[in-house]
Amino acid sequence: MIHVFNYKNTYYIYDSGSGSLHECDADTAAYLKAEYEGGPAPELTAEKKAEIAEDIKALKEAGLLFKEEVKVPPLKSGEVKALCLHICHDCNLRCRYCFADEGAYHAERQFMSERTAKKAIDFLIEHSGKRKILEADFFGGEPLMCLDTIKNVVAYARERGAAAGKKFLFTTTTNALLLDDDAIDFFNREMENVVLSLDGRKEVHDAIRKTKNGKGSFDLVIDKIKKFVRSRGDKSYYVRGTFTSKNLDFSNDVIFLAENGFDSISMEPVVTDIEDLAIKAEHLPRISAEYETLCDKYLQKHAEGEGFNFFHFNIDLDGGVCLQKKVSACGAGNEYFSVVPNGDIYPCHQFAGDKDFLMGNVYDGKLDGAIRAKFSGNSLFTREGCGDCFAKFICSGGCSANNYHFMGDVNVPYPVTCEMMKKRIECGMHVLARKKAEKS
Repeated sequence: MIHVFNYKNTYYIYDSGSGSLHECDADTAAYLKAEYEGGPAPELTAEKKAEIAEDIKALKEAGLLFKEEVKVPPLKSGEVKALCLHICHDCNLRCRYCFADEGAYHAERQFMSERTAKKAIDFLIEHSGKRKILEADFFGGEPLMCLDTIKNVVAYARERGAAAGKKFLFTTTTNALLLDDDAIDFFNREMENVVLSLDGRKEVHDAIRKTKNGKGSFDLVIDKIKKFVRSRGDKSYYVRGTFTSKNLDFSNDVIFLAENGFDSISMEPVVTDIEDLAIKAEHLPRISAEYETLCDKYLQKHAEGEGFNFFHFNIDLDGGVCLQKKVSACGAGNEYFSVVPNGDIYPCHQFAGDKDFLMGNVYDGKLDGAIRAKFSGNSLFTREGCGDCFAKFICSGGCSANNYHFMGDVNVPYPVTCEMMKKRIECGMHVLARKKAEKS
């Protein structure tokens, strides 16, 4: 299928079968929309129509337009590749939008014991099959409240992994409140990636991300995050922000982060049903315009030699993961699981604590087959409505947890999220085209 769109009067054709992106003129865009998307018929001369038809024919013959989509089977295995370790169900912040109930996950606040964490590592190794690369993500709550446990578990996993012929990659997500020199040194030695939470401008961050005493946390973390990033070298990190209905001008927050020296940035729409923070359908026109504003600022920064990496504008149409991985959706509940402090296993961190999705415990080493089958059986092809969407091979059908929490079914995508995703993809395609044009 094709998708015809324009970005501020620059017109594009995206072919989902071949992954090709073509820039075209307004007449060609109007012609294609009328012929293939039910748009109004443009007033074109016979000569212009013949010219467009000839160009389309040449692209079709080259396999770059209207190429048939290949329906490959999802790449699902019974091998576990990653665990999210909820090393701490407690937090030193009280962020209003926190899906994890300010770190407690709607239960008692508790820490994972070292014994349970090591048992989770054993579980991962024992269920990893032939996989050689395994991943463990230290999550919370706030993981740095349990730094000593993390250190011991990393050392244990390195030793156990080496004995089993496995290599471990570690990541962690932190609010940076406890990010001192010791933690920085450890992260730089051991963590493949570190995600640091910072919502942008001080007034935006402090309005939501408050300490236990109700005060804003921006001044407590900004210098620590800057120090960490300066020390990080060429190792991966992301400064991750969240925007809500309170800061729909979030492009200013992204640029604020970039101008404070952060060159790997993500800014995610909030996932919440809190009335005054939630992103709703009525906000979509404003958000769409804001993504375009951000796209323009992003390209301007690159042109000025101050470029940065914005996660949602990273669109790879030339290579990237294989098609089988794209149609497989995420590995939650099948190849990826989350383990909470008492050792209970859930499909992912966003299902943690929901007893309907309790899959087992690391101490018995077994997984609920029915729940696992529910997740191993879903893919892009089971997602409702995805077959007719141009973005399907890029977004892979969305987040199973978000689908479930908003729509009641892992296979029914949440329309508000879909619309934001599609707009980000169009902006990412525009960025890709402009960068390629600069190189040619």
